Amino acid sequence: MDREQEEMQFLGLFGIYTEAFKIIFRWRRIFSQITLSLVLPLSFIFLAHIEVAHLILSKIFHLEFMLHRSPPDSRRFKRVSDVISSEWVYFWIFKFVYFTFLLVFSLLSTSAVVYTVASVYTAREVTFKKVMSVVPKVWKRLMVTFLCTFVALFAYNFVAGLILYFILDLIDSNAGVIIFYILLVCYIVGFIYVTIIWQLASVVSVLEESYGFKAMIKSKELIKGKMWIAIVIFFKLNFSFFAIQYVFEYFVVRRWTLERFEYRFGVGLLCFFLLLKLILFGLVIQTIIYFVCKSYHHENIDKSTLSDHLEVYLGEYEPLKAKDIQLEQYEV
Repeated sequence: MDREQEEMQFLGLFGIYTEAFKIIFRWRRIFSQITLSLVLPLSFIFLAHIEVAHLILSKIFHLEFMLHRSPPDSRRFKRVSDVISSEWVYFWIFKFVYFTFLLVFSLLSTSAVVYTVASVYTAREVTFKKVMSVVPKVWKRLMVTFLCTFVALFAYNFVAGLILYFILDLIDSNAGVIIFYILLVCYIVGFIYVTIIWQLASVVSVLEESYGFKAMIKSKELIKGKMWIAIVIFFKLNFSFFAIQYVFEYFVVRRWTLERFEYRFGVGLLCFFLLLKLILFGLVIQTIIYFVCKSYHHENIDKSTLSDHLEVYLGEYEPLKAKDIQLEQYEV
């Protein structure tokens, strides 16, 4: 990065986007290698999952249609019912395998991109081999943070479900409907907030000694003052993501308006290419927001110290020590 630590706090939405584009373009070789090895499989898994899930569900719905047209006590009814049960088992096994691979490649991609951007920030030489040697060790820390976030979201959804259950009796009244929509808005806001905290906590887990719930607490403190920028970026990136998903489902999976294979293949390839770029761009932005928040709170990170802690010592990844650099303040 060309900017000094104290200048990062003044980056707005456009400045963060510009910084991300500059980093990706100037170090396009290393980012291309990361994309081909980690982001590409991640994108392929996501899009392939949409296609396969659609095929399995289409078969299940067809079988259920046949089931309804069969006499309840007939041999055909029992045979079709058994096939439907088997298909649902296959579907949930497929979902489990999909989420497992999606999680693994998501965490690996995050580790690689965050480590690379931090290396760029310290102006130290970074190679693909070095990144791939560090990533498996950093990945373990990210997994702990993800599991803690999962627990937090599970508890959040559990409490929200209980509240919804207790107000179901009021739904028939006008006041109940109003309360329901107010709580729904509050739920969505809370869900987005936890998601943003988790994304920043992932960067904290890679670059600092904190991970798990400690990284989430640290992330919560860092995001203060920059929450609106994080929210706008969150919505813009997720809107782009869902737009790509919608186009892929509409034109490629469901084949509406595009029956010819070459057209669907072209649209699918375009969606795949855009998803690659979007994931990489989002991960780089995620890391830049971390440095912006650190600068905003005047928590100076010395580049030489950060560079030392990004090295691999005796085959082990050494995270940033909070006592050494995390709380070092600089004068504005």
